Amino acid sequence: MKNIHYFILVLLTTSTFAQSALYNSGSIRIHDTATLGFHTNLINNATFDQNLGTVGFYGPTVTSVSGAFIPVFYDIEIFKPLSAVDLETSIDVTNALNFIDGDIRTFRNNPIENMIVSPDAFTTGESDLSKVDGYLSIKQKQNFFFTVGDASYIRPLTLNSESENPEAKCAYFYEDPNIPTTFNTSFNTNSREKEVRALSTTEFWDIDGSLPSTISISWNERSAISNIVDEYYQIGVAGWHRTAKKWINLGSVNPIGDLNQGAVTSETFVPNDYEAITFAKMAIPTKLFKLNNYLVSNNGDGINDFLYIPELEESPNNRIRIFDRNGLQVFEQNNYQNEFTGFSNMNNLVYQRNEGLPSGVYFYLAYLDDLQLEFQGFLYLTH
Repeated sequence: MKNIHYFILVLLTTSTFAQSALYNSGSIRIHDTATLGFHTNLINNATFDQNLGTVGFYGPTVTSVSGAFIPVFYDIEIFKPLSAVDLETSIDVTNALNFIDGDIRTFRNNPIENMIVSPDAFTTGESDLSKVDGYLSIKQKQNFFFTVGDASYIRPLTLNSESENPEAKCAYFYEDPNIPTTFNTSFNTNSREKEVRALSTTEFWDIDGSLPSTISISWNERSAISNIVDEYYQIGVAGWHRTAKKWINLGSVNPIGDLNQGAVTSETFVPNDYEAITFAKMAIPTKLFKLNNYLVSNNGDGINDFLYIPELEESPNNRIRIFDRNGLQVFEQNNYQNEFTGFSNMNNLVYQRNEGLPSGVYFYLAYLDDLQLEFQGFLYLTH
């Protein structure tokens, strides 16, 4: 069956468009054991939604998806080194969107056309080299890790809502909100409430959703956070209110990291009330104290097999929270007794939970409630 499908596709591509595009007029369906690879443009002018198996977008040149109908695929694989798939119409994935190399690009001035992740679908493999450069949309999901960015970096946003969102979408913009290129207004950083002392002029996000939610966003060296704050713990989240036409303080829940990298979580707000989200300097900084940085190496050699913080012994009533570099919380424990060994205990979007968290840098927050002290620092996890 695979060979028959392949023959038909090559015939259509060659005879109709001289190898410049595959035109679907309703004669194609991908079965559950099939794999279909696109090395050319797809023009989809018919229903193309009863698909199983895997669709791959391959090759070193930019290709596009266009047409009057949205194609719906089961598994999608992206392998386009130093290249991309441009969406002139949306694509819907119902199972797995696997990023290997290369981007899915959407036109930010036309947010109607975007990459859609259906209720049972997920993304994997995302990185600086492979993500959605533009708008990513979700359906019927309560929590989601938006793997968005620009041509150079993945700049994700984590959405946590009070219930399932009928629909939500997000895009990242590496540009000054005062002079956005794809909006019909300026998000004037001088128009802000008193609690917001300064705002990033480097980057912002557009997140849309109708339900009360919190978001987590991270910064890196390119974010130039030191231009707006003196210490990382002054960082918060601000949003440009659609009707008030000014930047509103959306909160600063447990900022973690340093001036080069870190993450912060907002308080609860309704994303649809705001047109842009970015980093802000808050009027009242949270006082934190420094502890050491730690190594966790759960390889069974008896050395650094778990996270050990001696100071916690001075406060039996304590709490530990651990976050990855994108701000996703991966561990939480009250009255900590050396339980963290590299595995998540959170009911969230941790990938391949049973295999342990990936090696890398994580942030921790330690609360010594008996002493009314708070600490933060880094830990490095290796296996």
